[in-house]
Amino acid sequence: MVARFVGMVSIALGFVIGIYGLDDAGSRWLQTALGLLVTGMLAQGYALYCSVKRMQELQDRPKS
Repeated sequence: MVARFVGMVSIALGFVIGIYGLDDAGSRWLQTALGLLVTGMLAQGYALYCSVKRMQELQDRPKS
């Protein structure tokens, strides 16, 4: 849940800062935006991994 939220916020901020960075080409905003986008995608990937792992554990658990 936390990873999914962090991923969404990071990706959104990455796009917003990226738009600002494209307007001011000489600044470091574009690199910051790319870092946020990568961080957001990694967080979303981790959240997906955790969701799949949790579903497999629920299916593997014996039914009573």
